[in-house]
Amino acid sequence: MFPTFEVVPAVDMQDGEVVQLVGGERGTGTRYGDPVEAAERWVDAGAGTLHLVDLDGAFEGDRANADALEAVLGAVDDDIDVQFGGGVRTAHDACRLLDAGVDRVILGTAAVENPAIVGAIAEDFPDSVVVSLDASDGEVVVSGWTEGTGLDPAEAAARYETEGAAAVLFTDVDVEGRMEGVRRDLVAEVVDAVDVPVVASGGVASLDDLRTLRGAGAAAAVVGTALYEGRFTLAEANDL
Repeated sequence: MFPTFEVVPAVDMQDGEVVQLVGGERGTGTRYGDPVEAAERWVDAGAGTLHLVDLDGAFEGDRANADALEAVLGAVDDDIDVQFGGGVRTAHDACRLLDAGVDRVILGTAAVENPAIVGAIAEDFPDSVVVSLDASDGEVVVSGWTEGTGLDPAEAAARYETEGAAAVLFTDVDVEGRMEGVRRDLVAEVVDAVDVPVVASGGVASLDDLRTLRGAGAAAAVVGTALYEGRFTLAEANDL
């Protein structure tokens, strides 16, 4: 997984459309059209991995964009990795997604509420579980970034590595979607706490931000708004 630093386009879905939120807050989203068209656009531009999130599922706990996910899976080649999260609450649901063609499931709220779920899924699908640690004001937040947990992101990352997580997705919610730059130290703290790959998300506005995340030790960076708004191209990012 991520043998070299990789830029992963985000295809966040709400009400069947691609949406990029600001600071993880409802009502702040900019819409960017059909998820399949977005996915195909990024694959054609050179993406090796796609990052799909059901925002309705993240907020409500019940996934509402299953049709869009299925359409994306049907539209991209098998050699494109698809990681998916948002509303995945049970091991059974996660395993169904993996059987359906998702390469990696992203667990946030479910992993915080029941850490053992990570190992339960990994037992049948090794290297398939990414634990999402979304942080705001220095603590992990869940339920669509609306509830604090009191967990330190770096300490939580180390715990989930022992539970069997194949990677950690660290999202700096406070800068998510703002295109105002990344915060290197927060990413570096999580990277230093684990041996598994850390995927960084939040705040990327420029190629220099990507260089900063790579320098902090991130194995990959999820990028949404900056790509959709044309701050740089995926080809430029891949040439770093």
